[in-house]
Amino acid sequence: MREPRWLSPAEQRAWRTHLAVHKLLMHRLDRELHAHSLSLNDYEILVNLSESPGRRMRMSELADVTIQSRSRLSHQISRMEAKGLVTREDCRDDRRGTYAVLTDEGWETIQRVAPYHVKGVREHFVDRLTDDQLEAIEAAYAPIVEHLKKLR
Repeated sequence: MREPRWLSPAEQRAWRTHLAVHKLLMHRLDRELHAHSLSLNDYEILVNLSESPGRRMRMSELADVTIQSRSRLSHQISRMEAKGLVTREDCRDDRRGTYAVLTDEGWETIQRVAPYHVKGVREHFVDRLTDDQLEAIEAAYAPIVEHLKKLR
């Protein structure tokens, strides 16, 4: 193996700042959702289901968009079913497939909690940056997202 190309001081500062922002922001947003008896993972699933046709998604697709293993998602959905937020339904056209379906209670929950979550995103992230900085973040991260999606 060849010698790694070490990070320059500027690259290391940028990388460590990214890690700190990600960890601190996700921790803060998760804690704020706990006040509503949800985790950030729960919220992400509710958002994806609420934005899907019929408020349902195949479990395999939901695992892909939330970047979770099928097994981990299945456990997460089981916990959410126990709270009455989602249910599972068999796929009519594929006996092996299963849908995760947002329940009425799940829909009411996302409608009730979304304003608080958006307030947190705004307070801890969006409002800390200028429009130019937000555009720069999007421009900088978009090629990384595309690269990583290709590796999945």
